[in-house]
Amino acid sequence: MRTAILTISSSLARGEGEDLSGPALADAATAAGCEVELREVLADDQAAIEARLRELVADGFDVVLTSGGTGLTPDDVTPEASEAVIERAVPGIAEALRAASMQFTPAAAISRATSGVAGGTLIVNMPGNPKAIGEAFPVLAPILGHAVRHIGRQGGRTDGEH
Repeated sequence: MRTAILTISSSLARGEGEDLSGPALADAATAAGCEVELREVLADDQAAIEARLRELVADGFDVVLTSGGTGLTPDDVTPEASEAVIERAVPGIAEALRAASMQFTPAAAISRATSGVAGGTLIVNMPGNPKAIGEAFPVLAPILGHAVRHIGRQGGRTDGEH
């Protein structure tokens, strides 16, 4: 599964601090069978995030995982950028990630993370905190391959598949 990881943080994009969530997400994705081919840091700029997501979809990535920008501050625009690109929502993924995270912190309830499909690409917004990534990713890991197979398949459902 060709995978791209985007860390969304204006301060990191300005070179202030070290990206810890991107490597944590890359490690978790690799352990789940993803081939992480790209890791980037982008500022909290909706138009720039949306444009980069569109490029990654056009480049044929199977999975794009974002980290950060899903909270309630005015510059948290990752969900809006993702929704502008997503053609078919997959709300169960974001719901499951929030539910898993809520076992560790009630603050997970204010995450506005989203997930869905654009072209042949699964886009999933993940938390921006490395610890939260470690707590939530085990929910995503076992379904990634299944989701990618279904997204990339031509034609419809076959008997017995869900």
